[in-house]
Amino acid sequence: MTGFPLPDIDRVADLIRSVARTEIMPYFQKLDAAGIRQKTGPTDLVTLADEAAERALTPALSALLPGSRVVGEEAASEDERVLERIHGDDPVWIIDPVDGTINFAQGRPMFAVIVALACKGETIAGWIHDPVDGRMATAVKGQGAWLDGRRVHVAPAVPLPQMVGALSTRFCSEEMRLKLEERSVGLAERVCLSSAAQEYLRLLEGRAQYSLYHRLMPWDHAAGVLLHAEAGGHSALIDGTPYRPGLLNGSILLAPDRESWQALHGQLFG
Repeated sequence: MTGFPLPDIDRVADLIRSVARTEIMPYFQKLDAAGIRQKTGPTDLVTLADEAAERALTPALSALLPGSRVVGEEAASEDERVLERIHGDDPVWIIDPVDGTINFAQGRPMFAVIVALACKGETIAGWIHDPVDGRMATAVKGQGAWLDGRRVHVAPAVPLPQMVGALSTRFCSEEMRLKLEERSVGLAERVCLSSAAQEYLRLLEGRAQYSLYHRLMPWDHAAGVLLHAEAGGHSALIDGTPYRPGLLNGSILLAPDRESWQALHGQLFG
């Protein structure tokens, strides 16, 4: 399937747990102002935990798969050329060391570690780990999605007025924001957690039916989109084309199945 030996999925999961335990959790609810800094603005933060976790994961993941490369969120924020590795022929680890950094910095337990493995622009495997409650979601392309050792499936389809989900208007145009605010009134509760990882976990647990995102950074979505697909869900960019981890711009809509996706798309964008 991949042209290279896939690392042991559980071994990667154990590595992620270990790094979260030693490099992230000691900072949780213990950060002071000196441990938090802005990257591009007040809603784009990095903490000592983000940097420590990425420093630990980068060589450890590389060692599990000789010849692989790494795209980490913090490394890419320092040098955008790091993102070009996704388009190469070598397998690439994609790391979000702390997804939901704003929550983490404020001491809220709504964050997670995301790791994906991609090759030639296709996501092969993904992991999402919540270090607070210990949840670990894993998927290998074609082998289903798993949460804490049990196979999981997305929520069954429901009518539009019953659909609960994360409908983000961050990173979209003002025109789209106004349209989405107006048209989402026909849906049920919006639950936005300021952490894509946590929202993907809700989809896997069947606690939400959909998510909508704009600005598709690979560390936020490569693992989650694969996990959602392996749990039986359907997703696509709003122009109908498939998501790939090399995409940076656009909007992606995730739903329980193709019919639900089409109904949601019609409600929000038709």
